[in-house]
Amino acid sequence: MGIFDSVFGKKEKSVKEKKELPWVQLESQAQLEEIKENSKNKTQIIFKHSSTCGISRMVLNMFTKSYDTQLDIVPHFLTIQSHRAISNAIAEEFGVRHESPQLLVIKNKEVVFHTSHGAISDTDLKEYL
Repeated sequence: MGIFDSVFGKKEKSVKEKKELPWVQLESQAQLEEIKENSKNKTQIIFKHSSTCGISRMVLNMFTKSYDTQLDIVPHFLTIQSHRAISNAIAEEFGVRHESPQLLVIKNKEVVFHTSHGAISDTDLKEYL
């Protein structure tokens, strides 16, 4: 840093590392049965995202930043615009009204918790292991 930088207060920019989650893309209705079966051994979550909604994008970003990658959970990601039929099947199969963004926690073949919008970022997934 040069003398002018220290006098005029130039600060070094920090580069933020973008966190990536190990999402399993939910792209077929057959996967729903797999999710149910797999939930007998390991908690599964489904994040339903609207690619055209700013609130959904904001909630997804907050969820991603706070997600603990050490949790023994399999995260599934559904973009509802691409797979509306799957979203409808989720609502019917698990008896949960469709919302987006929406988070569903599946354990032992059942939804044990679900929430939507800003409440998603307040969810403590450790409670569902």
